[in-house]
Amino acid sequence: MYELFYTLVSVIIVSLISLVGVIVVFIQENTLKKYLLYLVSFAAGALLGDTFIHLIPQISKNGLSLSSSLYILLGIGIFFVLEKFVHWHHCHECHPASKNKVHPFVYMNLIGDSFHNFLDGMIIMAGYIVSFPVGIATTIAVILHEIPQEIGDFGVMLHGGLSKGRALFLNFVTALTAVLGAIVAFFLVGIYENLSYALISFTIGGFVYIAASDLIPELHKEKGIKKSIAQLLALILGVLVMMAMLLLE
Repeated sequence: MYELFYTLVSVIIVSLISLVGVIVVFIQENTLKKYLLYLVSFAAGALLGDTFIHLIPQISKNGLSLSSSLYILLGIGIFFVLEKFVHWHHCHECHPASKNKVHPFVYMNLIGDSFHNFLDGMIIMAGYIVSFPVGIATTIAVILHEIPQEIGDFGVMLHGGLSKGRALFLNFVTALTAVLGAIVAFFLVGIYENLSYALISFTIGGFVYIAASDLIPELHKEKGIKKSIAQLLALILGVLVMMAMLLLE
């Protein structure tokens, strides 16, 4: 039972990392707008880096299979349907000329982040089930893994039309799904050994869809060569940060 207690303490600490975006709140509005797309670029790179550097190798340990491909496609398909629904709901609830409307990719990013944090909670729980030192090491790795992504997510939400306060609140709420993931893993361990495998594959599909279909197209709206190069560098930096996390794992 002690595994559940240590895990809950750990995932709450990890959830608090979502508030790292508060550092952006104190940046002046003009400066913030100037660098928002670079945060979006960084987030896209972090999502793709996390997918191809961490998640895919994770499910490849036991060999890729048809089931993993189907789960990935399921993730892409469900996120497509969710985005269609969000667009439909958005068009019916908001006046087309509204200046305060929130871009649908904000909700997509929140949903994707929720799945990711849910999985983090399951991973931390698995670490503590192995041993206390492994649980601690896993928690530290997840914390350092989350910091750059949470900053990028905060930038995405601001770019999508959310206020600073609401962005921080929603980012924190999605981070709390790690607690749910830990509890689910605790009760399902030994019952369905392929649960995390399915979730990782599903998350891969969701992350690829968000990065390729939602975030990267936003970057194409900037035509300047210097800013485009800067966005590319920010995207590469997001990938490199995810790669640097391998040193901890």
